[in-house]
Amino acid sequence: MRSAPAVDANGRSTRPTRTAGVLGLGHHLPETVVSNLPIAERLGIDENWIVKRTGIKHRRHAMPSERLSDLATEAGRNAVTDAGVDPAALDAILVATTSADEITPNAAPYVATALGAAHANAFDVGAACTAFVTAMAAGTALIESGRAETVLVVGADALSRFTDFDDKRSAALFGDGAGAVVLGAQEEGAGVGQFVFGADATLSEAIIARREDSLLRMDGHTTFNAAVGALTRSTREACELAGVALDDVDLFVYHQANARITRSVSEHLELSAARVADYIAETGNTSAASIPLALTFAREDGRLHPGDTVLMAAVGAGFTWGATVLQWGGPA
Repeated sequence: MRSAPAVDANGRSTRPTRTAGVLGLGHHLPETVVSNLPIAERLGIDENWIVKRTGIKHRRHAMPSERLSDLATEAGRNAVTDAGVDPAALDAILVATTSADEITPNAAPYVATALGAAHANAFDVGAACTAFVTAMAAGTALIESGRAETVLVVGADALSRFTDFDDKRSAALFGDGAGAVVLGAQEEGAGVGQFVFGADATLSEAIIARREDSLLRMDGHTTFNAAVGALTRSTREACELAGVALDDVDLFVYHQANARITRSVSEHLELSAARVADYIAETGNTSAASIPLALTFAREDGRLHPGDTVLMAAVGAGFTWGATVLQWGGPA
């Protein structure tokens, strides 16, 4: 599904009268670092096989005492500090996650309370690894409609708690962490652009966790092909919708699912490695947290600057996908 066209049948603009821009960025990772060695020894394989198949060398795992909402809170706190925003002034807090601590309530109310945002509309967004892009669309819509001035969007997951460490297909994939952005209203113009989304439940069995055992199961071959196709298509569609060429994009930030997926998409689109964020080696697949984490690392590396044109795209269980082009804001 695409967003509404820029003009109606009479040629009048249908673009929002104001846009949402990025004001701040933050992240938080658990302290526990897990290398490939213990995972490889348990599976009876060479640890270099994991690197070759996934690009992952290390990942962070939350300890039993660490709540998902705690990871999300720390990332959110760092983002609002970065933005210079009073948490009490937040109009909405959206937590993109598949791994909230309880079935109910959501993680977002815990984050809101911990930050002192007592009057915020607080809710979770569950779209698996696509959830951060989906939450960005929801937060942007709140601002564009005038129903919010400042929105905190957090991507947080702790999928190590749902990983079968005896399953060779997925044991080494997942890491835990959280990343966040603060969105704020700005004058009409460049900011967060329109979104491209899609879903295909005929592929739902490719990545699934059933209630019987709550463990993630993955068909790697099907996931790889579907992910490369969806990311490639949605990249082109989002750029077309934004009126930019691939060459106009300064940084491509894809969901950090697997280095081979990112590399294959880059090859299909003929993108140089310097323009594609790739940080999976030290984090693993952090699901909804992967895009905001990659944004944080890119800024720390000097690869992301205010005014840059950035494409974000993700795929996830469902099967879902989404993408957008934005002009990066935040502190210089």
